[in-house]
Amino acid sequence: MSPSRPPAASPDRADAPAESLTRALARLLARPVGAEDRARAARHVLDWAGCAVAGAATAQGRGLAGFLPAYGAGPCAVVGRGRTGPPAGAAFLNGGLGNVLEMDDIHRTSILHPGPVVIPAALAAAESQGASAEAFLDAVVRGYEATIRIGESVGPGHYAQWHNTATCGPFGAAVAACGLMGGGEDATVWALGNAGTQAAGPWRMRHERAPSKQLHTARAAEAGLAAGWLAAEGFAGPEFILEGAQGFYAGMAPDPVPEAVTAGPGDRWRIWEVSFKPWPACRHAHPTLDAALALRARGVRAADVAAFRVETYADAVRFCDRPAPETELEAKFSLQHAVAVALSEGAPELAHFTPEAAARADLAALRAKGEVAAAEPYAAAYPRRYGAAVTVRLADGAELTEAAPDALGDPDNPLDEARLIAKAEALCEAGGFAPAQAARLVETALALADPGADAPAAFAAALSDPPKEPR
Repeated sequence: MSPSRPPAASPDRADAPAESLTRALARLLARPVGAEDRARAARHVLDWAGCAVAGAATAQGRGLAGFLPAYGAGPCAVVGRGRTGPPAGAAFLNGGLGNVLEMDDIHRTSILHPGPVVIPAALAAAESQGASAEAFLDAVVRGYEATIRIGESVGPGHYAQWHNTATCGPFGAAVAACGLMGGGEDATVWALGNAGTQAAGPWRMRHERAPSKQLHTARAAEAGLAAGWLAAEGFAGPEFILEGAQGFYAGMAPDPVPEAVTAGPGDRWRIWEVSFKPWPACRHAHPTLDAALALRARGVRAADVAAFRVETYADAVRFCDRPAPETELEAKFSLQHAVAVALSEGAPELAHFTPEAAARADLAALRAKGEVAAAEPYAAAYPRRYGAAVTVRLADGAELTEAAPDALGDPDNPLDEARLIAKAEALCEAGGFAPAQAARLVETALALADPGADAPAAFAAALSDPPKEPR
């Protein structure tokens, strides 16, 4: 339906601009999406799908799936379940699964993961509306854009307390859903307002070993879907949700950068700035992994190391200085464990971050030889660049250093499509998919960007196929 616009909202201050940030953003999002942009979006859809398939096979994935019956029946794909569900249930479950293994895509300067929130909401909306593959991918591109721009605007004070993916993700999910539901400019503004009023996700779960981070992405996808759907049906949201009194910035962002929402309006779509993660660990640990792997490539082995030092940026230290991890999540958020795994095993795999791996005596002994610190040039370059250096002192007293100024998978150090496909196939295998199932998922995801591609039904069917070898 075509909603009617309510009376103009008040910006709350006499000196405030007449146009809201959300309306300016809605206009910016209306520009066309090109074929190359859709091909890029399809690669992100594939990356998310692999992460979600593997995530479905974990304890967290099974726990999230246990809530699915509460939503009832419906037509939308549910990852690896062999059945479908209603749009809200599909967005919730699929949204939670993509982040379980910490291998989801990430945007550096907004410090968030757009894929696990935007893509499930867009897919649920596309399936419910019978939308074309082109419309689905366009919605993904625009959803990433909104998430990233608002994520860049919240400032470091917000990230210190709040999980940006959880708080900013609903904005992008709402934009994607609203567009697929046929909403225009006014509806997009309301969708953004409805999304912002649901923002949540403090970092407390990190301190208590709780898997609530996956609940963050699940709820963000579901909340965004609801926000966009309601707006397209005429359910208005607060237009000045970001900058208005008692709004998002006032309540949750002590040092916002409002101009980031509309900066560079003619620039390339921001999805091109999003990084792919090759390793199953927190992104803050990736440059440390890359540097340690470079040392291993020079012949350094765990048995040779008397001590090591990691130099990186402050957030990496804040989140990942963890010399004695016990759980899988703690191992993935440990710089010391990253070095120990890289020097002992080489390229890290999912099995290297289990509680059993964290408890290995050899890895614990090597972790104990390390220290970590924030240092230049990595501190000043962050968040534009995620970098680190690792220095090892060998048993004979010699010191060797390797630096990784840009983590592998960043736009400045990209993964090619072959490695991206290999990552998806490996994740599908971890999730119990047979090789033929994985190949079908890869093929149907990338085919979404083909000219004239039909609705994403083939991809949805491949995504919901139950694993042949349940884990």
